[in-house]
Amino acid sequence: MILSRDIDKVLICSITPYFLEKGNFWIEENEKELLRAGKTQAFFQENMLSLEKTQKINLSEVLRKVDEMGYEKVLDISFPGEFSQKGGVIEVFPVNLSHAVRLDFLGNEIENIEKIDIKTEDEESAKEILRKRLKSQKLFSDLKGLKEGDYLVHLDHGIGRYKEKTTFDNQEYYILEYAAGDKLYVPVGLERKLSRYISFTEPRISRLGSSLWQRTKKRVREEAEKLAKELLGIAALREITSRPPYLADDELDKQLALSFPYQETPDQMQAMEDIKRDLQKTKPMDRIICGDVGFGKTELAIRSALMAAKSGYQVAVIAPTTILADQHFKSFKDRLKNIPVTISLISRLLNQRQQKETIDNLKSGKTDIVIGTHRLLSNDVDFKNLGLLIIDDEQRFGVRQKEKLKKLRSSLDILSLSATPIPRTLYLSLSSLKDISLIQTPPVGRIPIAIETALRSKKIIKEAVEKELERDGQVYYLHNRVQNIELIKSNLQELIPKAKFAVVHGRLKDKELINIMENFQDKKLDVLIATTIIENGLDLPNVNTLIVADASRLGLAQAYQLKGRVGRSDKQAYAYFLHGKKMTDKSKLRMKALKESKELGSGYRIALRDMEIRGAGNILGKEQSGSINQVGLNLYCQMLSEAISKRSFELSEQSDTL
Repeated sequence: MILSRDIDKVLICSITPYFLEKGNFWIEENEKELLRAGKTQAFFQENMLSLEKTQKINLSEVLRKVDEMGYEKVLDISFPGEFSQKGGVIEVFPVNLSHAVRLDFLGNEIENIEKIDIKTEDEESAKEILRKRLKSQKLFSDLKGLKEGDYLVHLDHGIGRYKEKTTFDNQEYYILEYAAGDKLYVPVGLERKLSRYISFTEPRISRLGSSLWQRTKKRVREEAEKLAKELLGIAALREITSRPPYLADDELDKQLALSFPYQETPDQMQAMEDIKRDLQKTKPMDRIICGDVGFGKTELAIRSALMAAKSGYQVAVIAPTTILADQHFKSFKDRLKNIPVTISLISRLLNQRQQKETIDNLKSGKTDIVIGTHRLLSNDVDFKNLGLLIIDDEQRFGVRQKEKLKKLRSSLDILSLSATPIPRTLYLSLSSLKDISLIQTPPVGRIPIAIETALRSKKIIKEAVEKELERDGQVYYLHNRVQNIELIKSNLQELIPKAKFAVVHGRLKDKELINIMENFQDKKLDVLIATTIIENGLDLPNVNTLIVADASRLGLAQAYQLKGRVGRSDKQAYAYFLHGKKMTDKSKLRMKALKESKELGSGYRIALRDMEIRGAGNILGKEQSGSINQVGLNLYCQMLSEAISKRSFELSEQSDTL
């Protein structure tokens, strides 16, 4: 930043399409006419601020006016449309000038105005970035259904609590409350500066006027820009990579589609069309399929795998757990049993000799589709012609595995399956970079799960199990403490002697775990007492009652995910979320939200905080959660969207220059 010469006056125009379209030269040429119009016309009065040296005006009045004209308060100005304040000095970068200005106040008088030269984009580039920022702010500000006490994030002042709307002097305002009784009045019409606060944690509320928020925002914006650069780097590598298009639909694809025992939903069919379109291009695919539990993502993976195999490519399906890999293996084998493709499993369930044989078959090309855990990412696993990688729930892999998957992304076709609905804001911020298909329609014939929240009692448990057994169904009983899970089994056996029980948890050996699951799947067992190991991916249509022993210990997202383990057929399913006598206020709210989550696909509506953050974790990775907590998911996604847009614009400018 270079302080240059003093100037006598400055005109500051608001960040509106009108001034952004006119251009700096036109505004300078017509400044006298604009100022004349400002004396009589409301639009120009509201959207311009003319200041002169020695002018009598309150510093707080200038700050309020600049804020209402859409300028963003930052720690240090670096771009048009920003302003900062340090004591009696205001620095602002007007959108109608190629330089910033510094206003020095002495009491209620402007003592001096100085021109500041800041190196930035050329006028047209800066205006284009500003237009996109304006559009982005409107997209990410969704204030429908505001209630007193909701947390809102103000772009310039940080996180506050929404109090109410009020009107004075014919102007309507949102009132936000901050620490120590501070209040902020935000004019209706400036909603683009507000967004809902959604996060893992309760927010920290500061006093108004603290510089902490500006420092936080600067740090998070830098992190978002770093992520944008990384995402664009991967996208750029994919742009210069090409492969022959996959073969179009033929009899094998039709045979597989006709053998599907259910009716496809419109969302499923659209997602499959998206995948086919991707695979018939020469650029590698990188598509995420997001949807609720049990909405048919695995079927799309199976059909995609067939497209790859018949086109001469090998397919790797990677799952986060041994139990889920084993279930995928069985599903793929069953659906592709009449089609000439070779399917293998690689996991800790196989001995060294079996693993070596599978690896040899991958190298030689004898295996078309391999399904496994992160064992597939080991250095000794090599393929003859790997083309398609299907990733189930990438969020649950470790950092090292994720890094390896990132490297594979530039050359392979990637299909990611996400069990949690993606937040709208994240979809908006990534839609220009990532191809995302949403499955929101429940399968035909699916009945909403009947949910009961109640005080835990032997009577409720006994009646729920016996009711399910009477219709030849099976039960999940969730007890999330390994230390006394065997004691729980003994107590339940005594309570319901005619039922056959078994226990599963993460400390069992893989072979024992799979053996119990196979017996349960074959209906040799009635009740499976389990930890949250059953949370992801299990698809057993005969299990239509879930009993959660202590639901108050679960987060809403986890409880919602568990609920999806039942109700996978056309039978009425039941979920009992039981709790002890003592519950915290938060636990009571979670129970209430669960009871209200009866509709299928209601992941968007219940537990907005939990569900949306989980969705963000699926796509962005857990390492971004700290930044999200600090500014809220919506503002973080807005920053990410702006960073992607800005970086894309810079890259295209560089490309044009070359």
